[in-house]
Amino acid sequence: MTEIFTPRLLLRRWQEDDLTPLSEINADPAVMRWTDDGSPRDLDQTAEDIERYEEEWDEEGFGLFAVELLGTGELVGFTGLTVPEFLPEAALAFRLGRAFWGQGYASEAAHASLEFALQDRGLERVISICREGDSAAENVLHKLGMTLDRELADPVHRYPLRVHAIDLTEYQG
Repeated sequence: MTEIFTPRLLLRRWQEDDLTPLSEINADPAVMRWTDDGSPRDLDQTAEDIERYEEEWDEEGFGLFAVELLGTGELVGFTGLTVPEFLPEAALAFRLGRAFWGQGYASEAAHASLEFALQDRGLERVISICREGDSAAENVLHKLGMTLDRELADPVHRYPLRVHAIDLTEYQG
């Protein structure tokens, strides 16, 4: 089982007990504002998401980690790698509950995921996709050394997206 420890977090595979806390995170409109069409997700949708996350681990050898706060065992959200349907590259993703914003957890978790991708899984390049205007996400990506690679429109919702990227030769660990 793949686990990554950071100074304050545990990145791990999904467990049955994660459904309710992730569902609560996904039900918050502020958290979901920059995701897909911005709609909150319910318990059933969240269960489908977790099932998809686990399937991606089995198919790709990487996926989205559940992020747990070491001190309390509380689920903070997720981070890790996914392959978007419209851009077939490994993409770094993260989503945290609002109670955990502004404390550096997103940067800490995303850094561990990026290191996992480039050093453990041997990927040569990782992208990350965020909606135009999501300055908090872009700040995290800049801290990781990712730079703007291109802009495009979401194929379903048509809003503007910004694709950031980093390759192994640029990574500063």
